[in-house]
Amino acid sequence: MNILLVDDDYLLAKGTAKLIQRMGGHTVSITDNPVEIFKQCESGSIDIVLMDVNLPGATWEGQEVSGADLSRILKTQPSTSHIPIIIVTAYAMLTERQTLLSISHANDFCTKPITDYEALLELIAQLTKKN
Repeated sequence: MNILLVDDDYLLAKGTAKLIQRMGGHTVSITDNPVEIFKQCESGSIDIVLMDVNLPGATWEGQEVSGADLSRILKTQPSTSHIPIIIVTAYAMLTERQTLLSISHANDFCTKPITDYEALLELIAQLTKKN
């Protein structure tokens, strides 16, 4: 399975990617560049996206965007709307979770830092099984 991990903290993302690769046997690409995110998702090679909410300095079509914004755009484009997206954020309050899921149109939510990788891999398996 090909996973796109979107995170502005490259070192943290690299560690997360290694654990996902070792535990789940998946291929993980890392980026925080919106152009690269859309390029990979539109190529048809991405099975699921793990999207950090905070992406300082990220812009799309001249506008500053967050991971929630990028998720919403991906979910509203016909060529990428089928790709499951898990929002990854440190904002873990229940009300924040519901708000983020609503504005991002993401499939699910994961609290950062990720500590339970087995649960994350199970969530990835569930979401990709539906597609």
